[in-house]
Amino acid sequence: MILASSLTTGPLWPSGSELILGTVCFVIVFGFLGRLLLPRIIKTLNEREDAIEGGINRADEAQAEAAQLLEQYRAQLADARQEASRIREEAREQGAQIIAELRERAEAESRRITEAAQAQIDAERQQALISLRAQVGSLATELASRIVGESLTDEARQGRMVDRFLDGLEAQNNPVNQPEAAQ
Repeated sequence: MILASSLTTGPLWPSGSELILGTVCFVIVFGFLGRLLLPRIIKTLNEREDAIEGGINRADEAQAEAAQLLEQYRAQLADARQEASRIREEAREQGAQIIAELRERAEAESRRITEAAQAQIDAERQQALISLRAQVGSLATELASRIVGESLTDEARQGRMVDRFLDGLEAQNNPVNQPEAAQ
């Protein structure tokens, strides 16, 4: 018993009235804290939880929107690359067409210039032949006049003689006509 009484009454054990008063004060303080402060604390914790979850949800939504925008960007970039490729191909085709047209124009111009030059050469040749015939005719007439000893001033006679002379020269120079002349 001595032990039991010393356990209930000691410097560490409060007296019964102090224990009751401490318990009543504890219940009052706990009730006050439970009624006034605990709802505020729970409200603040819920707001923080909503803010954190809302931030996470907003971040997830922003990430999903960013992924969608990235896909749209990639699709637009692919379309732009295809468009650029198509434009380059069209430019190559147009360039080939332009080159072909220019080549055709150059060839046509070359043919035209060649034909004009050939025509001019032929015209000059004809003029040279006519001039040469006239000179040869006058020289032949003068030579024939000296050989024959009489003047061949009659133009008709002169023309016939020059024509015969030139025909003879042509027959000598043209071997194809020689067998015909022999027949």
